Amino acid sequence: MDNQRLNITIFGGGNVATHLAKKLLKLPQINLQQMYNRHINSIKNFENDTAIIDDLSKLQPADIFILALKDEAITPFSKKLQDFDTLTVHTSGSVAMQDIQTTRKGVFYPFQTFSKNKPEIDFLNIPILIEANNKPDLDLLKHLAIKLSNKVQIVDSNQRKALHIAGVFAANFVNYMYQQAADILQEQGLSFDLVKPLILEVAQKVQSLPPDQAQTGPASRGDLKTIEKHLEFLRQSPKYELYHYLTELILKADDNKA
Repeated sequence: MDNQRLNITIFGGGNVATHLAKKLLKLPQINLQQMYNRHINSIKNFENDTAIIDDLSKLQPADIFILALKDEAITPFSKKLQDFDTLTVHTSGSVAMQDIQTTRKGVFYPFQTFSKNKPEIDFLNIPILIEANNKPDLDLLKHLAIKLSNKVQIVDSNQRKALHIAGVFAANFVNYMYQQAADILQEQGLSFDLVKPLILEVAQKVQSLPPDQAQTGPASRGDLKTIEKHLEFLRQSPKYELYHYLTELILKADDNKA
């Protein structure tokens, strides 16, 4: 299988589909055979390198169909592919493998945040989590995954859902906190650039320390006077409740460690 040339078709035109297609086009043993999206303009930039279609009657058999679609579209769309004896996988963190309505099914989940307009992402260190309903197809997915990443792991649907939830906490919720910080600074005529070194330091710190050991700040050290000053400052702000709630959680977590 090492020298096998894989024919891949990607369905979708969003963030994951775009970055995955860009990467696959650069791999010599991969043929990005077709890309499908019902809004063909969103995949027009791939037309010189691969066949782009918006009509499933033009769909050709492939080694792997990759459904890089919204979660709610995966099951109904996969029903349209039931006549193909092709391994059909999705790229979702929260959809079970069994929700794919084809005989050969699996998951090909790159665990990273993707933005369509961001420069190309280095897949080499992105964990790719795979699953399939039989060993030959699992081997096929592994064959593809190791061409992209050094971090390939087999996980089941429940483990993947837990990882997806962890990602929401570690990335989406954290990014929301960045917005709260930006709002507070803007109200005082200050730039968000001031906290960027702090953000980077924390991100680097958790690469070598467990999060509970990396936690700092007034709540972590039990500095109630500073906390009261902060709450007084935020008294008329909608961020008051958020600050108060998170502070209480950190205080309780530290009490439990003691």
